[in-house]
Amino acid sequence: MKKILGSLIITIVLLVSGVTQGFAATTVHTVNKGETLYSISKKYKVSIDNLKSWNNLKSDSIKVKQKLKITGKEKTKNPSRSDSEDKVTKEIVVSASAFTANCNGCSGVTSTGINLKRNPDIKVIAVDPDVIKLGTKVYVEGYGYAIAGDTGSAIKGNKIDVFFSSKKEAYKWGRKSVTIKILE
Repeated sequence: MKKILGSLIITIVLLVSGVTQGFAATTVHTVNKGETLYSISKKYKVSIDNLKSWNNLKSDSIKVKQKLKITGKEKTKNPSRSDSEDKVTKEIVVSASAFTANCNGCSGVTSTGINLKRNPDIKVIAVDPDVIKLGTKVYVEGYGYAIAGDTGSAIKGNKIDVFFSSKKEAYKWGRKSVTIKILE
């Protein structure tokens, strides 16, 4: 059971971060002439914000021969994808409400182990696992790409909860009927 849960967590992290190629062995990059933070971020498939954070950069300026740390404690970001990159396997109309990690009695950790307080920008939805399997990539109308990473006692059948880091955003979302695309 622990192996399955560990594999699921790793799969979710990789899916959410959009990683398609690993660079675990590379921890330092030496800046070459003509390189920018943008080109380096594309090369290693990391965000510019993470590069700046890992290297305590206050601006986008970098210098030739400067050493940049490429790996670190990554702040999880959501992938930006187009429909052409992901195959839609199913579409469902659901009733969607919103939740935050900051309610009374909430741990801020989803049922699949995602720490929402440490990753406030991540897009996670709570689902009924009998309708949408945990770990599934989805596209939610009006919310964007997300991972089915949580469950909830009130989430049964064609209902989902979308995660927002603030109560203000959650209240703004309210409850609405939306189309959700299940992605391969």
